[in-house]
Amino acid sequence: MKLNPILTALSAATLGFLIGLSFPVQIAPQLPCYVLSWSGGGGDAASNVLGRLSWVPFVVSNNNNNSSGTAAAAAAAAEVMNQNKTTITASSDQVVTSSTASVAAAAPKLPPTGAERLPPNIVVSESDLHLRRLWGEPREDTPVRKYLLTLTVGYTEKANVNATVSKFSDDFDVMLFHYDGRTTEWDEEFPWSQSAIHVSARKQAKWWYAKRFLHPRVVAPYDYVFLWDEDLDVTFFDADEYVRLVTKHGLAISQPALDFARGKKSYEITARRSSGVEVHLNTTGGPGNCSDVHQRPCSGFVEVMAPVFSREAWACAWHMVQNDLVHGWGLDVNFWRCVDEPERQIGVVDAQYVAHRAVPSLGRQGNPETGGGGKVRARAWREYSHFRARMTNADRAAQREAAAAAAATSPPRSK
Repeated sequence: MKLNPILTALSAATLGFLIGLSFPVQIAPQLPCYVLSWSGGGGDAASNVLGRLSWVPFVVSNNNNNSSGTAAAAAAAAEVMNQNKTTITASSDQVVTSSTASVAAAAPKLPPTGAERLPPNIVVSESDLHLRRLWGEPREDTPVRKYLLTLTVGYTEKANVNATVSKFSDDFDVMLFHYDGRTTEWDEEFPWSQSAIHVSARKQAKWWYAKRFLHPRVVAPYDYVFLWDEDLDVTFFDADEYVRLVTKHGLAISQPALDFARGKKSYEITARRSSGVEVHLNTTGGPGNCSDVHQRPCSGFVEVMAPVFSREAWACAWHMVQNDLVHGWGLDVNFWRCVDEPERQIGVVDAQYVAHRAVPSLGRQGNPETGGGGKVRARAWREYSHFRARMTNADRAAQREAAAAAAATSPPRSK
């Protein structure tokens, strides 16, 4: 008996359907649809195989508000790819399957904000303060110095500033912040001034300049940044030896010890020890200040007067400087936040010491008609109060966020 052609076709179709259910084949990558390079019109996206095969790890939109979406998509893609043991090559345009590679190590970094449209190899996200020639081959220019000295200065203190700069070798770039507007006179009197960087803004304080001109990406090439006042007596100071000592002792934030016999006395921890030690990290002295050696300003503390930061420590401290609080009061008792071990990585260098002459240069920048220096100091105290309040509120907010995150990730309690 001949088979009915129609029944034969239906039987074959049914058999093929059953085989397909038993042995499913997935040919699309297992990625969320929002990280696919997919912008089709009508039709079912799930059934568009070509659209799913033509994918990229990160989607860059022309929308100006795409940063958070891009980061979320990248995180989701990384999580899924980690589950599937898929890694992205450094060029970010190929997919390589590996059963052992780590996505966290191999995934490319997101480009800096603003550089998303540029080819990665042309992006330069850091700079320096080293002066270049206007002629010759760029590769033949003098190299960037290893360290940076910054001083906030007025011309009336030129003799002391000159003495300070003379203690720093050619390994240092020098940057002067002029609060009195006088810049050209320095070039006429001091040869080193012609190779220094000069920034002029009238009647501004050191931390105002630091926030605006010492961004971590601008000073990234420098191993150490000296952020000093202009009124330090440096008779017994040598900058190269100082750098050697802070490197030897692993100090990320430091200052030279103060000779109280020749200058103004401040916190007991900053006083020079005459016992032949190179550095010290704490103190138990002072009138009622240091009953607990593990608290500021008894350890993990240097003043805002003459701090020296490692590259990494300054990258942290810069973010703590407030735009509107220009005197910097209160920063020093919070420098400990910028290192891993404050009682080991913050210290005072006794072998290289200075004296604080305490010249009221900032006070003279106040308005004489409204009280001059007294008004300036009153502003500094108000700023200190504001900074403490902001830090307290920031700590509390961080604690609440941490508690909420912990509660969200903790498993539910069994009844």
